[in-house]
Amino acid sequence: MLGFFRIWEIPIDAVHGLLGQFSPSQGMSADEIRSYGLNFQEQLMTEPFIADWVLDRVFGPHADMVRKTYVERVHDDIYRMRPAYDTQRKVEAAFKGKDSDDDIWVRDGLYSLISDVLFVRDRKNPALFHPRISVQHDFIYETLYGNDKEAFNRLYNDYYYRRNNDFWYHEAMKKLPKLVQATRMLVCAEDLGMVPDCVSWVMNELRILSLEIQSMPKDDKLKFGNLNNNPYRSVATISTHDMSTLRQWWDEDWERTQQYYSSVLWRGDAAPHPLPGWLAGDIVRNHLTCPSMLCLLSLQDWLAIDEHLRLEDADAERINIPANPRHYWRYRMHMTIEELMGASSFNTKVKDMITQSGRK
Repeated sequence: MLGFFRIWEIPIDAVHGLLGQFSPSQGMSADEIRSYGLNFQEQLMTEPFIADWVLDRVFGPHADMVRKTYVERVHDDIYRMRPAYDTQRKVEAAFKGKDSDDDIWVRDGLYSLISDVLFVRDRKNPALFHPRISVQHDFIYETLYGNDKEAFNRLYNDYYYRRNNDFWYHEAMKKLPKLVQATRMLVCAEDLGMVPDCVSWVMNELRILSLEIQSMPKDDKLKFGNLNNNPYRSVATISTHDMSTLRQWWDEDWERTQQYYSSVLWRGDAAPHPLPGWLAGDIVRNHLTCPSMLCLLSLQDWLAIDEHLRLEDADAERINIPANPRHYWRYRMHMTIEELMGASSFNTKVKDMITQSGRK
């Protein structure tokens, strides 16, 4: 859905997406950046921040080797990448075939050094800049004074959620109305993640269904969505092809699972692990009875309710891991259609749950 508004464009010399920028988007001039009260220094804020203490923290026992091999001193305790290693693709090529734990440690550390910038330069206009996504977790942000952090955060929020709203609204309205009018099918949006306000404007105008996932509430003040508050014009689901299945999610963070078990499912004891079939059934039933027009659940999440049919290894049910280019569309049904049709106990349970929820 968000691709109709803008896409995330990653430079060809990058391995990871942190050095990307939205396209199309309106970059910021140096004067605009300074208008937020941020002491913008172009070279310092667009080049990787590499200091002795950063090298020590990232590379530990390998720090001295990295100093000698991959970086060069600029002044005092400040370094820059050597030209042979100054992009992630160059680092990737240098480490091709090296897969020991130490090699991976150093390679990934070099990747992180290269992406440790506060702003990325616009690909088309070098006089414009974009705040680097998620930079608040990096060293260059850590070095800012408190007032500069506050100024940067204001700028960051405006850029990602407000600055391009009108611009992206018109971009989407060039394409989406024709798509919606070309089919009699209901159109559903995957409106998840960093969603600017203009997305809801377009969805309301074109009557596009939203996607509601309880573990990814759209109100950032909530840990879990309230299924009873799902809008009618929406699709309720538990997981998508790019997420952990229900069973995986249940075991990923036991503390968060306990919060869900206690505050959403209203149970007073300790959450059981792994997820038992009867409890998976309760979660599925809650989704079926929510107000959303549609409730679409993956086969894996349906099978979670039957401990005899589901796979023993929950991780084998994962479809995609977006951050891992070697893990995509991995999942394959472990039974034939005929075997699934013959699972009378499971099918009766599913039929009864759907009937009792009033869905068809």
